[in-house]
Order: sequence, then structure tokens, then C-alpha cells
Amino acid sequence: MLIGFAVPVSGGWATPANQVLIAQQAEELGYHSVWTLQRLLNPAGSSDLTYRAVPDPLVTLAYLAGQTSRVRLGVAVVNLPFYSPALLAKQAATLDHVSAGRLDLGLGLGWMPEEFAAAGAPMERRGERAEEFLGALRSLWGEEVSRFDGEFYRFPPVVMEPAPLQSPEPPILLGGTAEPALRRAGRLAAGWVSSSRADPRALGDSIEIVREAAEKAGRDPSALRFVCRAAVRVREAARRDRRPLTGSHDEIRADFDDIAAQGVTELFVDLNFDQELTGPQTDPWDAMFRAREALQAFAPGT
Repeated sequence: MLIGFAVPVSGGWATPANQVLIAQQAEELGYHSVWTLQRLLNPAGSSDLTYRAVPDPLVTLAYLAGQTSRVRLGVAVVNLPFYSPALLAKQAATLDHVSAGRLDLGLGLGWMPEEFAAAGAPMERRGERAEEFLGALRSLWGEEVSRFDGEFYRFPPVVMEPAPLQSPEPPILLGGTAEPALRRAGRLAAGWVSSSRADPRALGDSIEIVREAAEKAGRDPSALRFVCRAAVRVREAARRDRRPLTGSHDEIRADFDDIAAQGVTELFVDLNFDQELTGPQTDPWDAMFRAREALQAFAPGT
């Protein structure tokens, strides 16, 4: 199982300097990938501080592309309803070039009504819109002259250049937890990426649905990627009420083995969901100290 690490993207520690430090150290330690996430905005007055001061994920990855040379650059996920196919096709293709072909493009449907309202996007029929979006995206990337006439997206004959550097496209990983979303990943994507709320003990159930859908679509299930966003919380060891991915470094490493046994091909450690690191009362220096400890502890081969 390949191991990645999420850069700081939520809270006071999510600065460009800290993102570069984590990305460069991850590359030096042999991590396979570094990751970002998307959050456009939050409802005013909300007590949920999970997503605080989150920067744009694609701009962040473009910046990190210039500060690294080997590590892959992933986003899990950008939400399709907030883009047009042409805009995302252009941004992703450009990012693929500036990163020398290191982009892993995670795509999702979104879930926060306030974000949809602010983006001017409808929440209805998101799944159907996503399938059509992917068709339009691939048409723009893969056809010399692209034309699309769908129910939700339409454009006349156009030429989009340059195409992505990776051929035929950057790997597309679809998110989602509902069965239709899992089956969509199996039919249409290079793989599936789990959410921060997924039960680490039940990932195998979701993976089996994705694989089954791929096989029914005539695709090779063994070629798919299954990426776990591991929402890690480092705490004292040997707590009787310990949940998976919460505990000491050694306990969490043992959890990685259980996750791999379920068919996960890649896992990235994500500390951005730990309020002890991202909360408003946390000193960003302390958060970075703990993050660098974790970066060392979970490094591949250690």
C-alpha cells in the first residue's frame, strides 16, 4: 500500500510556508503523494470548525509543484458542480503540465447547501450531472475537435490546447459514499477515494461495490486505485475506547495494516481533521511540531 500525506489546509497552520515544508519533507522521506482538499466557504455563525481558512486546492498544488520534483500531487476532492467542464479541463491540464505529469484529480459532488448557493450551482440531480460532466471533460481533453450536446452541458465545436501531459488524462478518482457514487467510480474512473467520515473498518465493503461495478462495465477491477483518506488523530497509547486511526503512532501504523488488508491500494495521512492541530486556540508552531513528528513516524519503510 502506497503512503501519502496531506499538507496543512485547514486552520491557522495552513500557510504556504508550512505547506511547502511538509511537501518537501514528505518527498525527502519517500512518501508517494501529498494531498489537498476543497472548501469554498462556510455558513456564517456555524460552530463547526472543521474547515477553517481553507485555501484553493488547485492553486496550492500548482505552488507545491514548483517546490517539489517527484512526489505526486493529489486533491481529494474538488466538487464538479462548482465548475464548468471547460474551466476545470483547462485548470487541470495546466496543473498537469506545471507539475510534470504528477496530478491525481479527485472529483466529488459536494454536500453543503451554502456552497452551492454561493457558486450558483443546483444541488438537484448531481449524480446525473457528474456523469455528463465527465463526458464533456474527456471530450475536451481527448478529441482534436470537441463538441458536446448534453442535457446539462453544451458547447459548439471547440479546440482546447494543450492536452494534459499524462496520457490519456490525469488519473480521475471519484469520491462518494452512497452506492450510486461507488458504482459510478467503478464504471467511469481510475479509482475511488474515501471521505474523512468513512469507517476505516468498512472500506472493504465500499471497495467491493466499486469492483463489482467495474466488472459489470467490462473493466478490469484489479487496475483500479483505492485511496483512503486517513483522518489520523495522534493520542496517548492503550486507551480502551480507542477508535481506528486514533492513538499512538505505533497503534495507528497497525491500523494501516488492517486498512491495506481490505483492498486499499493507497493511504494518505490527513491531520487536518484533528481539532488539536487545526482549532482556533492551537499555536500553529505546536501543530507543525506534531505534524513533523507524524511525518517521520508514518514514513514509508519505517
